[in-house]
Amino acid sequence: MPVFALSSFFVAGLYAVTAWQLLRRGAPPRGPLWASVLLLLGIVIHAGLLGASVFQPDAVHLGFSNAVSLIAWLSVSIYALTALKVPLPGIQGWVAGVAAVGVLLPLVLPDARAVPFSHTLGFRVHLVLSLLAYCLLFIAALQAVLMSAFEKKLHHGAAAASMPGMPPLLTLESVLFKLIWAGFILLTLALGSGILFSEEIFGKAMSLTHKTFFALLSWAVFGALLAGRTIWGWRGRLAVRWTITGFVMLLLAYVGSKFVLEVLLHR
Repeated sequence: MPVFALSSFFVAGLYAVTAWQLLRRGAPPRGPLWASVLLLLGIVIHAGLLGASVFQPDAVHLGFSNAVSLIAWLSVSIYALTALKVPLPGIQGWVAGVAAVGVLLPLVLPDARAVPFSHTLGFRVHLVLSLLAYCLLFIAALQAVLMSAFEKKLHHGAAAASMPGMPPLLTLESVLFKLIWAGFILLTLALGSGILFSEEIFGKAMSLTHKTFFALLSWAVFGALLAGRTIWGWRGRLAVRWTITGFVMLLLAYVGSKFVLEVLLHR
């Protein structure tokens, strides 16, 4: 078995063990020290695997499997940094679990798709902005789901202790909107760079494809949510619904379109 495959299984195991520990009932908010060490080790080795798989000498290879693996790595890295300030029990385990699947995906679906024009500065700027926006809004969507579950427990009379270390809902909501604001700004910049450098990035003028349509729709949903929050004080279940809806649109724009075209249609 190649070293790449062995390393991928090893990293997936690190993520899976960390996820199990962090999701286990009664685990402290940040988890034990050894789980944090495993998570950090997984992030570092996963970065090396991505460097070999995505950033190859001829071009950037960013088909469906590599895109999911890269997004998973960025998400778990961003969350690991975010959790240093505001640990959120429940989310870190799910993020680590997603990363465990993401690191194995290039083995199941080998990615030989080179991205045209990936050597250009415009493409690299657009790629970094897009991935960061995607990951921040992914974490925001996970947090929205967690808030919804926590709120239902409280409304049904369940003790807050059933989710140990969980901050108050107002704190969760504040962090949620900070994530959405950061993700929305990056998404705006990503869309703007895509329009501005369209010919440099894609080799043609900007056109309204299904990918562009869903990306713009996601941007509009998150923009409306932030406007509603600022003007009318939107919060609670309404904010959760809009957050999840916006992320689903973004999912359809990028990963969803790649899955349909590359995995189902083999194009």
